[in-house]
Amino acid sequence: MRKIGTVPISLLWASLAFAQPFPSKPVKIVVPATAGGATDALSRSIGARLSELWGQPVVVENKPGATQIIGGEYVAKSPPDGYTLMVSDAATFIMNPILHKTLPYDGLRAFTPITLLVRFPWVVAIHPSIPANNFQEFVAYAKSHPGKLAYGSFGTGSSGHISVDYMKKLLGIDIVHVPYKGAGPAVTDLLAGQIQMMMVTPLLVEPRARAGKLRLIAAATPNRIARLPDLPTIAESGVPGYEAGTWFALAGPAGMSREVTYAIYNEVKKVLNDPAFREKSLDRQWFEVVADTPDDFAAFLLKDYERWEKLIKLSGVKVE
Repeated sequence: MRKIGTVPISLLWASLAFAQPFPSKPVKIVVPATAGGATDALSRSIGARLSELWGQPVVVENKPGATQIIGGEYVAKSPPDGYTLMVSDAATFIMNPILHKTLPYDGLRAFTPITLLVRFPWVVAIHPSIPANNFQEFVAYAKSHPGKLAYGSFGTGSSGHISVDYMKKLLGIDIVHVPYKGAGPAVTDLLAGQIQMMMVTPLLVEPRARAGKLRLIAAATPNRIARLPDLPTIAESGVPGYEAGTWFALAGPAGMSREVTYAIYNEVKKVLNDPAFREKSLDRQWFEVVADTPDDFAAFLLKDYERWEKLIKLSGVKVE
């Protein structure tokens, strides 16, 4: 083996490669949902800012399908070098491992937690053809028309599916579930009246409600949403203690080094805490910044897994 002094050339090149600052080539962020939804919007705004900071392209690639399993599998089986990342909600990390007996990836153990990016609220939106001006009237109408209304979610076994089916159990109403490959296509059908109800981020429906194309009848948050102070919560409207919502997180394949994981986290935290970025890309999107550390996010995932496990059991949601 050739040497430089007493150091083998192969070891020297390995040392130099390891010493390269991260990233030294383009980074891919996989979104396991369709373009046009909240996950996609957040990923693209963060990716654009990271590209500026890193001086490297950050490419967002949509891999929707199978309730985020396709995108989750792709990332889980990618090299753990930090160059393939994923932005997803709880479905990839929590719902799929609970609901599916077999997965092409090993649940929580398939990923390296980087950070819980943001939380955001949900609202109940209905098509204007439904003769209901508030949540109580909607429930009464649904009870008098069992099986005649449909609601959309961003996939079978998604947080939106489980949260609505849990609510249906509590209220004793029969609304047909229609799964989509993302929130964007579901909202498109809601606007067209193909489905009549959806629990979704205000980002995708509040402007349409102001335009009279949809009607917001309740917030799924524990307390009223500050920007929608006149919108009562579901808890206020006859379902005490009910709340629903979700979060978006950044993760990579299992086995990423602590150095690379924290290098990515530190830059992402810098982006999320930038006032100009918050105003342009977060506040307007109804996102609440979290930006916790990789260690804190890992601990949060374990606790949230237990919470959703109980909720899924109560909801009665099952997948084939």
